[in-house]
Amino acid sequence: MRLYEEMMDSCAMMDRRTVADGLGGFNYQWVQGATFRAAIVKNNTLDARVAEKQGVTEVFTITVDKGVSLEFHDVFKRLRDSAIFRVTSNISDSETPSRSTFQIGQVSAEKWSLTGEVVPNDEHGVST
Repeated sequence: MRLYEEMMDSCAMMDRRTVADGLGGFNYQWVQGATFRAAIVKNNTLDARVAEKQGVTEVFTITVDKGVSLEFHDVFKRLRDSAIFRVTSNISDSETPSRSTFQIGQVSAEKWSLTGEVVPNDEHGVST
């Protein structure tokens, strides 16, 4: 097993949907979606630490197996502690070439807070 694989945690996509609010408008709900594994490492560079002191959210590098399609502004949850992250780059910019001995992709992400209702998994037949 490779080092980055040992660092991986189980994660789940958080899917946003709209539901009628009964007043002619709508509200947002978040539902846990597909699961995947990711190594999540906080960016501890000097620039990142200075930015955090100035109010910028924490920045992380997310490493996943090639084929996991994380797109700009996708939201996901780390299952072990329910931490929420929002993707801030595109995985297509940093996937390994096909002839590489390991097949990974990386994105940057920030800590995130969900707005709206989080629907428990059991209401929709989704298991954690």
